[in-house]
Amino acid sequence: MSGTRAAQRPGSAEGEGAGTANGTGTGTRTGTRTGTGTGNGPDLGRLDLLLKPPRARTGWRVLPARVIAMCAVELQKLRHDRTELYTRAIQPALWLLIFGETFTRIKAIPTGGIPYIDFLAPGIIAQSAMFIAIFYGIMIIWERDAGILTKLLVTPTPRAALISGKAFASGVKALIQAVVVILIAAALGVGLTWNPLKLLGVAVAVVLGSAFFSCLSMTIAGIVLTRDRLMGIGQAITMPLFFASNALYPVAVMPDWLQVISKINPLSYQVDALRGLLLGTPSHLLLDYGVLVFAAVVGIMAASSLLGRLAR
Repeated sequence: MSGTRAAQRPGSAEGEGAGTANGTGTGTRTGTRTGTGTGNGPDLGRLDLLLKPPRARTGWRVLPARVIAMCAVELQKLRHDRTELYTRAIQPALWLLIFGETFTRIKAIPTGGIPYIDFLAPGIIAQSAMFIAIFYGIMIIWERDAGILTKLLVTPTPRAALISGKAFASGVKALIQAVVVILIAAALGVGLTWNPLKLLGVAVAVVLGSAFFSCLSMTIAGIVLTRDRLMGIGQAITMPLFFASNALYPVAVMPDWLQVISKINPLSYQVDALRGLLLGTPSHLLLDYGVLVFAAVVGIMAASSLLGRLAR
């Protein structure tokens, strides 16, 4: 019996060992390798992301998001101080109340059969929007002096996005001003349209016009580099731009030389679009919007090219 047991034990041990090594062992190793391979797949992918982050979006692909972000930052300032909106509403109200009512009684300016105050209201909307935008360069000079502009320029945000954000933020401010003027005009009995689509077109025209004039202001800021010079130039060009447009009187009653200036003045096309949308007078909307878009694009390009000079 001892011999039999002794003979069986090695065989049994060998069989069990072989079975364990070949069966269980092989299965365990195979399972472990398979599990490790499957389990380490996502881990290796995450490790690759840590070692090599995804390529950042640059250039024009990121421009819309950066423009919206810069515009939101600019409008945040309006939440903390609304004084500018209240004070700037006084001037257009005086234009409508005094100038508009007086010349409506005089009837000295031909307006195509509509009351002069109706004719004047779209021009005052464009004027108030321009007055807000034309001094926008002072803000960017202040940001330069405070060191904010330098910090913005070292970010991956394209310069065109910085300028566009500020330009369209001024457009939103002007749009708020336009709403105030429209409400004042409605209270004075001006026959304005309340068609939602036409009012949307009015908003687009106001934003585009303000974007151009704010870019013009920032371009001048990039040339003169100081607030005092910008204030002087802004005051020097504001009223000529206003009077050399069709905001106060039709182009037909202007001298020939002034008509030439009016035809290259973007404010004239903005007023023409506003007047056609709000009053239903004959206008050239495709031409008006085409000129406003072209002027805004050129203004953004010009201000962007001078932004680095301003930051030095």
